[in-house]
Amino acid sequence: MATAPVNPPAAALSGMLKEDALKGKTIIITGGGTGLGKAMGAYFLQLGANLVISSRKLDVLQKTAAEMQAQTGGKVLAVACDVRNYEEVERMLHSAIETFGRVDVVVNNAAGNFISPTERLSANAFSSVIDIVLKGSVNCSLAAGKYWIKEGIPGNILNIITTYAFTGSAFVVPSACAKGGVLAMTRSLAVEWGRHGIRCNAIAPGPFPTKGAWDRLLPGDLAEQFSPQKRIPLKRVGAHQELANLAAFLVSDFSAYIHGEAITIDGGEWLQGAGQFSGLEAVTEPMWDMVAMMTKGAKGS
Repeated sequence: MATAPVNPPAAALSGMLKEDALKGKTIIITGGGTGLGKAMGAYFLQLGANLVISSRKLDVLQKTAAEMQAQTGGKVLAVACDVRNYEEVERMLHSAIETFGRVDVVVNNAAGNFISPTERLSANAFSSVIDIVLKGSVNCSLAAGKYWIKEGIPGNILNIITTYAFTGSAFVVPSACAKGGVLAMTRSLAVEWGRHGIRCNAIAPGPFPTKGAWDRLLPGDLAEQFSPQKRIPLKRVGAHQELANLAAFLVSDFSAYIHGEAITIDGGEWLQGAGQFSGLEAVTEPMWDMVAMMTKGAKGS
């Protein structure tokens, strides 16, 4: 019996939209200095957008901004911002407006996560994930929404969630709770703010491995032992450009009638078995101790 190819088709690794599809739009991406945020931002720049990237690490942002500008010739503003703090979010928004004249799109991409049995987590660990993912997305959406409504700008919010926002998943309960809240906010604001011309959508990615996040979530040999390719019907993980293509479409005017939707891009993973991390019930208590030690080591690197 033939098996599916494990690599994405060549077309999936190239840009989907025509040149200048995002020309004139200013886009803020939280968590934009690395990983999927960086991949989305680079493609937005190629399509003519002005870009604002934020995270708490200004040195990482500035390095990414310089790299992006050199590659694309586009304009990138790096702004240090802790999305948990509403005043910092407002300052980031004001900096973007001062630099580019206006803001058209906010991509809520900043995230945090722990893979752990829930009973091993402290209340602070639980809160830290909820504060970054849910509160941070609320802060950015609220600040942008107030600005757009006041100025009469038809804004656009794109939230990066996950498939277990609607299925739930064991061993990532804080993230599932927070991402589920972001999904509810997406749908709720779509109804409430649609009359202002503000669109709200979400992308629910499956596995799109990034070096830093993947090492922290599944350190050491666990990444191979619990490789997602084994449970995804297409037998491969996603390529960053595939996600960037979908994100660019949703923040462009080509998707002007898509509103309040959460679009899954996961190779069929959640249909195969809900909860990306639920299979980790096979991990023993001593193995969880080892995971905790390796995770702390990855954070410090």
